[in-house]
Amino acid sequence: MKVIVAALVAASILITAGCERGNVPVRQLAEGEISAILLTDATGIDDRSFNAAAWQGMLDFYGETWDRTPNRGRLYDVLTATTMADYDPNLRLAVDEGFDLIIATGFTWREALAEVAVDYPGQNFLIVDVAGIGLPNVMEAIFAEHEGSFLVGAAAALQALEEGIENPRFGFIGGMPGALITRFHVGFVQGVLSVIPGADVLDFYVNSWGEPALARTQAMAWYGDGVFAIFSAAGASGNGTIAEARDRRMAGQNVWAIGVDSDQFEEGRYSDTQSAVLTSMIKRVESSVVYALAAVEEGNFYGRTIVFDLPMEGVGFSTTNPALSPRVIAQVNEIRDRIISGDIVVVPTLAEAMRIPGFPQDLMAIDG
Repeated sequence: MKVIVAALVAASILITAGCERGNVPVRQLAEGEISAILLTDATGIDDRSFNAAAWQGMLDFYGETWDRTPNRGRLYDVLTATTMADYDPNLRLAVDEGFDLIIATGFTWREALAEVAVDYPGQNFLIVDVAGIGLPNVMEAIFAEHEGSFLVGAAAALQALEEGIENPRFGFIGGMPGALITRFHVGFVQGVLSVIPGADVLDFYVNSWGEPALARTQAMAWYGDGVFAIFSAAGASGNGTIAEARDRRMAGQNVWAIGVDSDQFEEGRYSDTQSAVLTSMIKRVESSVVYALAAVEEGNFYGRTIVFDLPMEGVGFSTTNPALSPRVIAQVNEIRDRIISGDIVVVPTLAEAMRIPGFPQDLMAIDG
């Protein structure tokens, strides 16, 4: 703890407090400049996931890069927590340092941020992947996961047709059942069925975010039974699916994993150019960070929930894997455009999905 405190004190030396914004200090910056800080969990900005994407959004806004950050410490910065016990003090330290916007990513920050935001009504906060706080100084960024999942479902089905797979089967592995994971689940199934009506889509819930062995066991059974591609939306549990797909591809079996939240090509890599992750459903957290920073800059920041969907470039699919057919990529981009135009409607709940003709009636998903 002494090391943490020392680091925070050292960081605070860089800050020069000016006047007050209500009960919130204001940093002394040049006219037109704004400041922001990203607060992360222990995984930091090198997590290749939410934190890295949020950091990329800050770099994009300030016109800097991972290798070139001359304004870090002056206009923007990052503060990494060691444990969840650091969340509250880190939030309060960020307020004391006078940043115009404080950014936190993920549901684990919800409770601490909601408490601190009440204490500092003059401070702007952005929380990513969380809704329902409902405070006038907290912008909540959530994502249309069902739309992005539709794209990877369609991509998997189109790739199966491209590869000449006869009667391809697919799988979905979820973490904890609930409304959030249901959006991934029903979106993926809708995407598969839009390409191959009547396709068999199996499902399984680990009931945990941190049990990769359980996901791997299920993936092992499905791949062994001829399933072509499995989409996991299960947190760290999904790493088990990728590991099983990677080992099977190295052994010569034609199976695929589909990544989630960020491009997981690297997690599935087994040679310089080969990966077991065919594509990933991407949440573009960087879009929400740029949006919130622009709102602060324009004087238009206020608490509300923003849904980052396909029109807002909030979700998408990755094309890193060279095995993903260019023809499939082109077709999925056409599907994306049709969703944006309203020609294709992707529903986010199980109740709505079950009213679609041909949609399976026995999924393990729940809306509650």
